[in-house]
Amino acid sequence: MARVKYRFNPESLSFDRMRFSLKDLVLKILTYFFAGFAISVIFYISFSQFLDFPKERMLKRENDQLKLQIEIFQKKLDQISAVLEDLQQRDDNLYRSIFEAEPIPRSVREAGFGGVNRYAELEGYESSDLIISTARRIDKIMKQIYIQSKSYDDLIKLAQNKEQLLRSIPCIQPVLNQGLVRTSSGFGWRIHPFYKIKVFHAGFDFAAPVGTEVYATGDGKVETVENNLHGYGKMIVIDHGYGYKTLYAHLSEFKVVPGQQVKRGQVIGLIGNTGLSTGPHLHYEVWKNGEKLNPVHYFFNDLTPEQLEQINEISSNIGQALD
Repeated sequence: MARVKYRFNPESLSFDRMRFSLKDLVLKILTYFFAGFAISVIFYISFSQFLDFPKERMLKRENDQLKLQIEIFQKKLDQISAVLEDLQQRDDNLYRSIFEAEPIPRSVREAGFGGVNRYAELEGYESSDLIISTARRIDKIMKQIYIQSKSYDDLIKLAQNKEQLLRSIPCIQPVLNQGLVRTSSGFGWRIHPFYKIKVFHAGFDFAAPVGTEVYATGDGKVETVENNLHGYGKMIVIDHGYGYKTLYAHLSEFKVVPGQQVKRGQVIGLIGNTGLSTGPHLHYEVWKNGEKLNPVHYFFNDLTPEQLEQINEISSNIGQALD
């Protein structure tokens, strides 16, 4: 039975029995309810800050394990990157050098991914930075592997065309030069025969009588056959492919026409004294990707090492060129 409550009445100096209305009862119940709810919330927040529930402890352990695995993946990616870097170095500095191919530009190998954010779905998590950096590294390595794979495809094609490449590289002297007696002026700074000033002589001169046969130094296609009255005179340019071109100047007669395919050792013209020249000779140049190179380095198929050293010494003497 519910206890009866009384309240002291100072006016009557007696205890009056307390009576509660329905409204008072409802308010009292609500007050207890909200007070209990508030206390429960406070206790929940306090305990959740310092104590983990079993499910939360399990999730935290799983997150720690995932972080550890991602860190292990990062170390494995470091190893893969090192191996890939070694393959790239070998590709650029060894394999492509053997086949006379240009290395792949670093800007191509290291190019990133443009456009929209590829990793937006990975944002907003506790470990987003670690996950995104790992995903980005994987994408970069995958692209580098693809580029390297395409490079090896190119090298396979170059290897299959190696025989043609060897036939195309200019590697003999353009005139018969037994005993190296026709060596005149080499590659380097020389005295100009007309202006008597020091100029750079970008070719190799072979002194020989008018009418001496001139040979193509490698397989290729005749690109230019023209008569320059004030420069090279009658001249021929052969495109050998693979970035190589050769020039034959001061000729007296042509034996080929533009567009004609020629073979190494084929007669393409006769030595003359045309253009800006002081005597019968052949001016010979070797170009690689537009750069003029020392032709002495391309006589290796025609001379012994001793003869190469001898012709290099003869041609390096500073004197007056013939053109």
